Amino acid sequence: MRLPRDRHDAAPDPVVPPAPSTIDLHTHTRRSDGILEPSALVAAAAGAGVQLLAITDHDTLAGYREVRAGTLPAGLELLPGVEINAIVADRPDLWESEVHVVGLGVDPGDERFEAALAGQRDARRRRFDRMLQRLRDLGLGVDAALDGTSTNDDDSLGRPTVARALIEAGHATSVEDAFQRYLSHGAPAYVPRTGLGPADAIRAIRDAGGLPVLAHFSEAPARIGVVRELIETGLGGLEVYYRTFDRRTVEAVGGVARALSLVPTGGTDYHGDTETYAQAHAALWVPPEVAPRLREAIEVTSRAIHP
Repeated sequence: MRLPRDRHDAAPDPVVPPAPSTIDLHTHTRRSDGILEPSALVAAAAGAGVQLLAITDHDTLAGYREVRAGTLPAGLELLPGVEINAIVADRPDLWESEVHVVGLGVDPGDERFEAALAGQRDARRRRFDRMLQRLRDLGLGVDAALDGTSTNDDDSLGRPTVARALIEAGHATSVEDAFQRYLSHGAPAYVPRTGLGPADAIRAIRDAGGLPVLAHFSEAPARIGVVRELIETGLGGLEVYYRTFDRRTVEAVGGVARALSLVPTGGTDYHGDTETYAQAHAALWVPPEVAPRLREAIEVTSRAIHP
């Protein structure tokens, strides 16, 4: 199974950052499946030296809006972002039959995009409720452990929230344990995801003026056909500098990005269950030259929507 990326074991041939990374384009908060409030994440990133940050919660821009309503730390630019788990029902060879598409630089005021995200969140809530019922049927109810979980329609519920409740209720020892025993594909409380497919997710991000980026797809060198299919639907970027990628994976995925003219991006994919943001950031290296190319690509996309 594949867990949220700050729960992976250390890479065998790790990237050694030559300096603290000033860029992190993939993070999560309590508005989806992270553990930090948006303001706390931003403060931690600024404290670690990040100058360009994207909050990419699953299917919601609530965290971005919450932070923008206040005052940003000096020297930090916050980019609106989102992550969509796109369903590829006819590709069982892909992990859980889905690919993850990050949208960077989307217009947070785009009503059609917000409607699409609201539909995604509704599907998540239905799946969440079905997982809870399956756990009840197994005699593993976690309702008490979920007291205080947000019911705000802007928040996006996911399996890590259920996993943490299983830990609190004494039914699992870690998020990884909860996934393996109950929540992953084939496990007794697993419920298949429903929602947008890759083409619709990419199109929605493009229509909102954002750059669609294929996230943490270490399989890219061996699955170039999949990447090409996504490019045909509008994919514009590839996450190359992913925190848990080892050196060889970064080089190989970077080669795919260059060969296919995709904008390289990178980030921690921070959720926060096993380490602080500072610890996650210490293993991240996103070259500074990523920022100007990303900004240019977003500007081109935005001009195409709003000439």
